[in-house]
Amino acid sequence: MNYPNFFNEIETIQLKDSLSTFLGAFEDGVIEFGFLDVVKSAGHSCPTVLGAYLMAKEGLKELYKDELPKRGEIIVEFKENENEGVAGVISSVITQITGATVNLGFKGLAGQFNRKNLMYFDSKITSNVRFTRKDNNKSVEVIYDASSIPIDSRISLLMQRCIQNRASKEEIKEFGILWQDRVRNISKNIDQVIRIL
Repeated sequence: MNYPNFFNEIETIQLKDSLSTFLGAFEDGVIEFGFLDVVKSAGHSCPTVLGAYLMAKEGLKELYKDELPKRGEIIVEFKENENEGVAGVISSVITQITGATVNLGFKGLAGQFNRKNLMYFDSKITSNVRFTRKDNNKSVEVIYDASSIPIDSRISLLMQRCIQNRASKEEIKEFGILWQDRVRNISKNIDQVIRIL
């Protein structure tokens, strides 16, 4: 499987999942997600998928400091409705990482390991997403804004040509390269695109 090298250069996210410990899936319940994992799940790499990954990575890092985040024990809230904009894409990525779901997740065993009712939309927050620890109710809010990262002027025209089936093979390839260049540039400027409240 071939993919852009920069996927492997983005810092991974480690979490501890008590359910995986209980069921013997991972030693000590430690799970690691990389950007490639969420790209495979989403089926594509774009600024939105990267933004969701970075919001989770930086938000959980701030929320748990020197501890491993506890997967399945994090409440996730979004300002937007699940059908608004790209909230659905973002929530899917964050569900994969945190385990939090609205109502489709694992319902637990004898009151433990429940993953349902940990994700909420239309929340009264000023950021894109808020992460809250269930154990101590501490929260962090995260804003993602990649508008400061320049966009190659050729992307828009090439995208149009590709969508309208008017692009040559060379143009289709060039579009993909330029698109991933933008994703890579965003990944190299985390301090510029992510803000923790």
